[in-house]
Amino acid sequence: MAASVGRICGAGLLKPSCGVTLSQISSFSTTREWTRGRKALIGTLGVIAGGAGALVFALDQSVKASDLELHPPKNPWSHNGILSSLDHSSIRRGYQVYKQVCAACHSMRFIAYRNLVGVTHTEDEAKAEAEEIMVTDGPDENGNMFQRPGKLSDYFPNPYPNEEAARAANNGAFPPDLSYIVLARHGGEDYIFSLLTGYCEAPAGVVLREGQYYNPYFPGGAISMAQALFNEVLEYEDGTPATASQLAKDVATFLKWTGEPEFDDRKVMAIKATGIFTLLIAISFYIKRHKWISFKTRKIEFKPRK
Repeated sequence: MAASVGRICGAGLLKPSCGVTLSQISSFSTTREWTRGRKALIGTLGVIAGGAGALVFALDQSVKASDLELHPPKNPWSHNGILSSLDHSSIRRGYQVYKQVCAACHSMRFIAYRNLVGVTHTEDEAKAEAEEIMVTDGPDENGNMFQRPGKLSDYFPNPYPNEEAARAANNGAFPPDLSYIVLARHGGEDYIFSLLTGYCEAPAGVVLREGQYYNPYFPGGAISMAQALFNEVLEYEDGTPATASQLAKDVATFLKWTGEPEFDDRKVMAIKATGIFTLLIAISFYIKRHKWISFKTRKIEFKPRK
C-alpha cells in the first residue's frame, strides 16, 4: 500500500503542471534583478524619507535651542550612580542658601518645615526654623485673625502677598516657585547650576532692556534675575568654603531633593527588589538543578503482567 502511494505521488510530481507551480514560486524570489523603474522608485522614496528625517531633526533642534542659547553640560553629581544617594550635608547647605539668598524672591509653597525632619535637620532644629517666621492664623474666639510663630506643619512663606506684587518688584517678571523647578526645566540640576554660574557680558548685537541681564543658558538670553551667588556671599555653618560654584552646587542639590523627596527611598526599594528577584532565581535554579533532576532523568520500568 505504501509503495503504491509513493508511486502515485512520484508520478504526480513529474507532471508538466508542476512547472506552473515552480514558476509561481520563482516569481517571489528575491534573487531576481529589479527593473530600472523599480530601482528609481526605491531610490526616490529613500531620498524623500531621508529628507523628511533631516527636516524633523532640524526642526527639533531649532525648538530646543537657538544660536544664543547653550545646553547645560552634564556634571558628575554624586547622586547619579545607581547605588548613590543624595548628599544630605549638601542639601542642608542648599537650604541655607535658599533661606538667605533665594527666599527673598522665590517661594516654595509645596515644602513644609516638617519635610526637613530626618533629612537635613533634627525635629528640634526644624521647629526652631519654623518659629523664625510669623504666620497669619485664625480666626480667634472674637473672629479676628492673628499672628503666631510658625509650626512644623506650616509651609515655607511666600515673599510676596500675590503675583501682582511679585511682578511689580521684579520689573514685570514673575519669579517661579522653586518647589519642583528641577523637574520643570530641561537639564534638571545641571540647568540650575549652569544658570546660577553662567552670567556674563552680552555679546555684540544683543540688546538688553533696563533691568535685564545676559545668561546664555536662559531661553532667549535675557533674564530679569540678577546674579545672586558670589564668593563668600554667606558663611556656611559647617565651615565649607562658600565659593559661588559651591553655593550653586548645594542649592541645586537641595532643589533636586525638593523636586524628588522620594529619591533615596526609590533607590533603596530598587535594591531590595533586585535582591529579592536574584534570590528567587537562585532558589529556582537550585530546585530545578538538584531536586527535580531525579524526576526528569528517571526511567519508568514497564513490567507486563504475568
